[in-house]
Amino acid sequence: MKGAKEDKSRELAAFLRARRGEVSPRQAGLAVREQSRKVAGLRREEVAGRAGISVDYYTRLEQGRLPTPSGSVLDALAHALLLDDDQRDYLRRLADLAPAARRRRTRPQVVPEPVRAVLADLGTTPAMVLGRFTDILAWNPLAAELLCDFGAVPEARRNFLWLTFLDPGMRERLPDWHLSAGECVAYLRMDVGRHPSDPRLDELVEQLSTADSEFQHWWATHRVSGRSFGSKRILHPTAGEIRLDWQVLPIAQERDQSLVVMPASDEDSRQRLRALNTP
Repeated sequence: MKGAKEDKSRELAAFLRARRGEVSPRQAGLAVREQSRKVAGLRREEVAGRAGISVDYYTRLEQGRLPTPSGSVLDALAHALLLDDDQRDYLRRLADLAPAARRRRTRPQVVPEPVRAVLADLGTTPAMVLGRFTDILAWNPLAAELLCDFGAVPEARRNFLWLTFLDPGMRERLPDWHLSAGECVAYLRMDVGRHPSDPRLDELVEQLSTADSEFQHWWATHRVSGRSFGSKRILHPTAGEIRLDWQVLPIAQERDQSLVVMPASDEDSRQRLRALNTP
């Protein structure tokens, strides 16, 4: 549909501008005196030259005035802007030539029963199922004890990003809050490429932008991330500090859902998890 294509063109344009502003001439291998430059990052003509396209063509891309570029042009732009794998994937999603989805709410997110069974069996490991836009769809008791009583949260706010930014209790349990929050925003940004016209995403971004200036700043940077593993520290009010190694496992039956498992990363943390799990 035309509206969705226009949304992608605008997002593509904003993404190119943001990335261009973050790449320094030194990073791009350009022999220039950065101290004498009046703009941050690369100039349009420098990006165009590195990509082998005309300055006029690239300018119109940044202004959202062109249709989807070809795959070869995307590859050239990814090289010119030093995009990493996640950013290249995001760029391609934005430039997808397939018909865009209609602007309507997508079907309800239902966790497959076998996945719920696995979740229940993970008695000694915190785990949850995340859906579109980091909605929390299911969890085991240890995840609720460790992070938040998700069952007590209204369904409309049962979202990992919403809780990370706007729930004081969750924020207190994340001693590395800025790292966690920034990564969550970058992860959400990936969903723009998958669901560019979903009203649910628009509502969530508007709510968070209005309520938290840090979210607004991070969202405007257009950083993207699709990391599927990492480490996290949780500061539990009674158990103390617990270190976790989290993994995001895709669910084959539902491509917008992932099983997030958070095993302890050391023996001390493992013992503290056991204590939390003991009635």
